[in-house]
Amino acid sequence: MARWSAVERSLRAEGAQLIAGVDEVGRGPLAGPVFACAIIMPPTARAIAGVEDSKKLSAAERERLAVKIRERAVTVALGAASVREIAELNIYQATALAMRRALGRLGAQPDVVLVDGKPIKTLGVEHRAFVGGDARIYVIACASIVAKVARDRLMRSLAVRYPVYGWEANAGYGTPIHMAALRANGMTAHHRELFCRGVLGG
Repeated sequence: MARWSAVERSLRAEGAQLIAGVDEVGRGPLAGPVFACAIIMPPTARAIAGVEDSKKLSAAERERLAVKIRERAVTVALGAASVREIAELNIYQATALAMRRALGRLGAQPDVVLVDGKPIKTLGVEHRAFVGGDARIYVIACASIVAKVARDRLMRSLAVRYPVYGWEANAGYGTPIHMAALRANGMTAHHRELFCRGVLGG
Protein backbone atom coordinates (compact mmCIF):
# COMPACT_ATOMS: atom_id res chain seq x y z
CA MET A 1 0.00 0.00 0.00
CA ALA A 2 1.99 2.94 -1.31
CA ARG A 3 -0.55 5.72 -0.85
CA TRP A 4 -3.85 6.88 0.59
CA SER A 5 -6.77 4.89 -0.79
CA ALA A 6 -9.35 6.19 -3.24
CA VAL A 7 -11.89 6.06 -0.40
CA GLU A 8 -9.81 8.40 1.76
CA ARG A 9 -9.03 10.78 -1.11
CA SER A 10 -12.72 10.95 -2.00
CA LEU A 11 -13.68 11.67 1.62
CA ARG A 12 -11.14 14.49 1.80
CA ALA A 13 -12.46 15.94 -1.44
CA GLU A 14 -15.89 15.99 0.21
CA GLY A 15 -14.47 17.98 3.13
CA ALA A 16 -13.55 15.30 5.67
CA GLN A 17 -10.07 16.12 6.94
CA LEU A 18 -9.74 14.06 10.12
CA ILE A 19 -10.34 10.46 9.04
CA ALA A 20 -10.06 7.89 11.82
CA GLY A 21 -9.10 4.31 11.04
CA VAL A 22 -10.03 1.59 13.52
CA ASP A 23 -8.89 -2.02 13.64
CA GLU A 24 -8.70 -4.81 16.19
CA VAL A 25 -6.30 -7.63 16.87
CA GLY A 26 -6.66 -10.71 19.01
CA ARG A 27 -10.15 -12.02 18.29
CA GLY A 28 -8.98 -15.59 17.77
CA PRO A 29 -6.30 -16.41 20.39
CA LEU A 30 -6.78 -18.82 23.28
CA ALA A 31 -5.24 -16.31 25.70
CA GLY A 32 -4.94 -12.58 26.26
CA PRO A 33 -7.19 -9.57 25.73
CA VAL A 34 -8.51 -8.22 22.46
CA PHE A 35 -6.92 -4.91 21.44
CA ALA A 36 -8.14 -2.11 19.19
CA CYS A 37 -6.47 0.98 17.82
CA ALA A 38 -8.05 4.19 16.56
CA ILE A 39 -5.81 6.58 14.66
CA ILE A 40 -5.97 9.78 12.64
CA MET A 41 -3.10 10.44 10.26
CA PRO A 42 -2.28 13.96 9.01
CA PRO A 43 -4.41 14.52 5.89
CA THR A 44 -1.81 16.51 3.96
CA ALA A 45 1.12 14.16 4.61
CA ARG A 46 2.21 11.44 2.23
CA ALA A 47 1.47 7.86 3.19
CA ILE A 48 4.28 6.10 5.04
CA ALA A 49 6.05 3.69 2.71
CA GLY A 50 5.62 0.06 3.68
CA VAL A 51 2.35 0.40 5.57
CA GLU A 52 0.32 -2.72 4.86
CA ASP A 53 -2.09 -5.12 6.52
CA SER A 54 -0.20 -6.03 9.70
CA LYS A 55 -0.64 -9.76 9.01
CA LYS A 56 1.47 -9.42 5.87
CA LEU A 57 4.42 -7.82 7.68
CA SER A 58 7.20 -9.36 9.72
CA ALA A 59 7.42 -8.54 13.42
CA ALA A 60 10.46 -6.34 12.78
CA GLU A 61 8.66 -4.44 10.01
CA ARG A 62 5.63 -3.87 12.23
CA GLU A 63 7.81 -2.55 15.07
CA ARG A 64 9.64 -0.16 12.73
CA LEU A 65 6.46 1.11 11.11
CA ALA A 66 4.60 1.47 14.43
CA VAL A 67 7.24 3.96 15.58
CA LYS A 68 6.87 6.02 12.40
CA ILE A 69 3.07 5.88 12.55
CA ARG A 70 2.97 7.04 16.17
CA GLU A 71 5.43 9.86 15.42
CA ARG A 72 3.36 11.19 12.54
CA ALA A 73 -0.17 10.57 13.77
CA VAL A 74 -2.43 13.50 14.59
CA THR A 75 -3.70 11.33 17.43
CA VAL A 76 -3.58 7.62 18.25
CA ALA A 77 -5.33 5.65 20.99
CA LEU A 78 -5.57 2.05 22.12
CA GLY A 79 -8.45 0.22 23.74
CA ALA A 80 -8.70 -3.31 25.09
CA ALA A 81 -11.21 -5.76 26.49
CA SER A 82 -10.03 -8.24 29.09
CA VAL A 83 -10.37 -12.01 29.17
CA ARG A 84 -13.11 -11.55 31.79
CA GLU A 85 -14.98 -9.11 29.55
CA ILE A 86 -14.64 -11.51 26.61
CA ALA A 87 -16.20 -14.25 28.76
CA GLU A 88 -19.01 -11.99 29.98
CA LEU A 89 -19.87 -10.29 26.69
CA ASN A 90 -18.69 -12.71 23.94
CA ILE A 91 -15.80 -11.92 21.62
CA TYR A 92 -17.87 -9.86 19.17
CA GLN A 93 -19.19 -7.48 21.82
CA ALA A 94 -15.82 -7.37 23.60
CA THR A 95 -14.20 -6.32 20.32
CA ALA A 96 -16.77 -3.55 19.92
CA LEU A 97 -16.02 -2.46 23.50
CA ALA A 98 -12.28 -2.28 22.77
CA MET A 99 -13.00 -0.20 19.67
CA ARG A 100 -15.30 2.17 21.60
CA ARG A 101 -12.60 2.64 24.21
CA ALA A 102 -9.98 3.43 21.56
CA LEU A 103 -12.26 5.93 19.80
CA GLY A 104 -13.15 7.54 23.12
CA ARG A 105 -9.47 8.18 23.88
CA LEU A 106 -8.65 9.95 20.62
CA GLY A 107 -7.32 13.45 21.15
CA ALA A 108 -9.35 14.91 18.27
CA GLN A 109 -12.88 14.45 16.99
CA PRO A 110 -12.83 12.61 13.64
CA ASP A 111 -14.94 13.80 10.73
CA VAL A 112 -15.49 10.20 9.66
CA VAL A 113 -14.65 6.78 11.11
CA LEU A 114 -13.50 3.87 8.92
CA VAL A 115 -13.56 0.39 10.42
CA ASP A 116 -12.13 -2.91 9.26
CA GLY A 117 -14.72 -5.65 8.75
CA LYS A 118 -18.49 -5.37 8.79
CA PRO A 119 -20.60 -2.62 10.39
CA ILE A 120 -20.79 -2.88 14.19
CA LYS A 121 -24.21 -2.04 15.60
CA THR A 122 -22.88 -1.45 19.12
CA LEU A 123 -19.93 0.76 18.16
CA GLY A 124 -21.88 3.83 19.21
CA VAL A 125 -20.61 6.13 16.46
CA GLU A 126 -21.50 6.51 12.81
CA HIS A 127 -18.92 4.66 10.74
CA ARG A 128 -18.18 3.08 7.40
CA ALA A 129 -17.00 -0.52 7.37
CA PHE A 130 -14.76 -2.24 4.83
CA VAL A 131 -14.16 -5.98 4.72
CA GLY A 132 -10.43 -6.38 4.19
CA GLY A 133 -10.01 -2.71 5.07
CA ASP A 134 -6.63 -3.32 6.69
CA ALA A 135 -5.30 -4.25 3.25
CA ARG A 136 -7.15 -1.49 1.36
CA ILE A 137 -7.47 1.62 3.53
CA TYR A 138 -4.33 3.46 4.70
CA VAL A 139 -5.58 4.67 8.10
CA ILE A 140 -7.01 1.23 8.91
CA ALA A 141 -3.70 -0.39 7.99
CA CYS A 142 -1.92 2.06 10.32
CA ALA A 143 -4.33 1.12 13.10
CA SER A 144 -3.81 -2.60 12.48
CA ILE A 145 -0.02 -2.24 12.82
CA VAL A 146 -0.13 -0.23 16.05
CA ALA A 147 -2.71 -2.58 17.60
CA LYS A 148 -0.74 -5.69 16.65
CA VAL A 149 2.55 -4.33 18.02
CA ALA A 150 0.93 -3.27 21.30
CA ARG A 151 -0.79 -6.60 21.88
CA ASP A 152 2.29 -8.63 20.93
CA ARG A 153 4.35 -6.64 23.45
CA LEU A 154 1.82 -7.41 26.18
CA MET A 155 1.86 -11.13 25.35
CA ARG A 156 5.67 -11.15 25.41
CA SER A 157 5.63 -9.59 28.87
CA LEU A 158 3.13 -12.20 30.08
CA ALA A 159 5.31 -14.95 28.59
CA VAL A 160 8.04 -14.08 31.10
CA ARG A 161 5.67 -15.14 33.90
CA TYR A 162 4.18 -18.08 32.01
CA PRO A 163 7.01 -19.36 29.79
CA VAL A 164 5.66 -22.81 28.92
CA TYR A 165 2.93 -21.52 26.61
CA GLY A 166 5.20 -19.84 24.07
CA TRP A 167 3.29 -16.55 24.07
CA GLU A 168 6.42 -14.63 23.08
CA ALA A 169 6.17 -16.39 19.71
CA ASN A 170 2.47 -17.22 19.30
CA ALA A 171 0.85 -14.20 21.01
CA GLY A 172 -1.70 -16.53 22.61
CA TYR A 173 -2.87 -18.22 19.41
CA GLY A 174 -3.45 -21.96 19.34
CA THR A 175 -0.14 -23.22 18.03
CA PRO A 176 0.92 -26.83 18.70
CA ILE A 177 3.32 -25.67 21.46
CA HIS A 178 0.61 -23.63 23.14
CA MET A 179 -1.99 -26.42 22.95
CA ALA A 180 0.44 -29.03 24.25
CA ALA A 181 1.32 -26.77 27.18
CA LEU A 182 -2.38 -26.24 27.89
CA ARG A 183 -2.98 -29.98 28.08
CA ALA A 184 0.06 -30.49 30.32
CA ASN A 185 -0.35 -27.47 32.61
CA GLY A 186 -3.93 -26.31 32.33
CA MET A 187 -5.14 -22.73 32.00
CA THR A 188 -3.85 -19.52 33.52
CA ALA A 189 -5.94 -16.51 34.51
CA HIS A 190 -5.10 -15.10 31.06
CA HIS A 191 -6.68 -17.94 29.11
CA ARG A 192 -10.12 -17.69 27.55
CA GLU A 193 -11.93 -20.65 29.09
CA LEU A 194 -14.54 -21.00 26.36
CA PHE A 195 -11.88 -20.89 23.65
CA CYS A 196 -9.78 -23.53 25.45
CA ARG A 197 -12.51 -26.09 26.01
CA GLY A 198 -11.95 -27.77 22.66
CA VAL A 199 -8.24 -28.16 23.40
CA LEU A 200 -8.84 -29.49 26.91
CA GLY A 201 -11.80 -31.64 25.95
CA GLY A 202 -14.20 -29.70 28.16
